[in-house]
Amino acid sequence: MAKNSRAAFSGGGAAIFPTEKQGVAMVIIVFRARLRPDVDQQALVHLGQRMYALASSMPGYISYKDFAAEDGENVSLVEFDSQETLAAWREHPEHKAAQQRGREEFFSEYHIQVCTPVRESRFRLAR
Repeated sequence: MAKNSRAAFSGGGAAIFPTEKQGVAMVIIVFRARLRPDVDQQALVHLGQRMYALASSMPGYISYKDFAAEDGENVSLVEFDSQETLAAWREHPEHKAAQQRGREEFFSEYHIQVCTPVRESRFRLAR
């Protein structure tokens, strides 16, 4: 199977998608965080919107999703198409300033994991 091909399995619409684009592995960032009790929600939302606009305009950006757990933990999943494009985002001056502001104003704790998928599969019910 070619690296950029999609191979569909018979029955049920399941498919497996290679996780490499032109030989470069996609990168997934898992950002887990808890907010300070006194956080300025309006300022955080404003900064988050700006960071989304900036990140989504960067070369190599694929996607971003945010989730909130009942226990107060927030999890963001961000995908870039390579380590190089992720590094450009990580080192962007406006993003660096936002990281610092997050430590100073918004987060009580956070944990970042940078991952590459080993395998990827998808299922979609045929309509």
